Amino acid sequence: MNAAILPSALSATPIGTPADEKNFLLAVEALTVSFDGFKAVNDVSFYVDPDEIRVIIGPNGAGKTTVLDLICGRTKASSGSIKYKGQELTKLSESAIVQAGVGRKFQTPSIYDDLTVFENLEISFPRGRSVFGALTFKRDAEVRDRIHEIAQTIFLKDQLDERAEFLSHGQKQWLEIGMLLIQDPELLMLDEPVAGMSVGERIKTAELLNQIIKGRSVLVIEHDMKFVEDIAHRVTVLHQGKVLSEGSMERVKNDPKVVEVYLGH
Repeated sequence: MNAAILPSALSATPIGTPADEKNFLLAVEALTVSFDGFKAVNDVSFYVDPDEIRVIIGPNGAGKTTVLDLICGRTKASSGSIKYKGQELTKLSESAIVQAGVGRKFQTPSIYDDLTVFENLEISFPRGRSVFGALTFKRDAEVRDRIHEIAQTIFLKDQLDERAEFLSHGQKQWLEIGMLLIQDPELLMLDEPVAGMSVGERIKTAELLNQIIKGRSVLVIEHDMKFVEDIAHRVTVLHQGKVLSEGSMERVKNDPKVVEVYLGH
């Protein structure tokens, strides 16, 4: 399944466009973080629409993962703003950001190897994540139906009773995406989701991401340019902590600045 590039996605939102001009799902403005005087992220601004797959690319050390850390609250910004559905995130805790509807997947899958696929999805079900919810949680029809729905989406419907440790690397990545999807976040952030995958698994992951954006946006960090071409509505290129270029993949890959610092190497 190839990505459908929406006509509205072909023209990039100009860098620095005020967030109040449009109802963005995510508005990152003048975001900066310094570590001992070094600006890992320096005055970064970009805007993510509802139902958009935005990919952040750039050379190692460009600040890509740090941007995700800032959005999810793992790292606190030195200055700037991160608004999700109009709500400022920079003052919230990590747990409050998750509860607001932001899900984050890290590079290494965080799943429970000794549990089955079904059980991994079950413990991620929103109703059981609070203390009271865990005490009163029941595996009712709603839970079972939702787990089967997610398993179908992530290509694991035939592995529900299999222990997670026996899954392939790609299947483990899909399972963790499923554990986030079952919580129904409106913004899903994925850090190098196809790293280590086979060609076939990468194709299916592109299919998966293009399927799940109905009602949510996905923010992806990735180095695999073929995969980026298959999924990206818009691309933001970071270099030395700053936005170097932004737009459609076609526009970005033909930008001489991007070719020079990233794609040419």
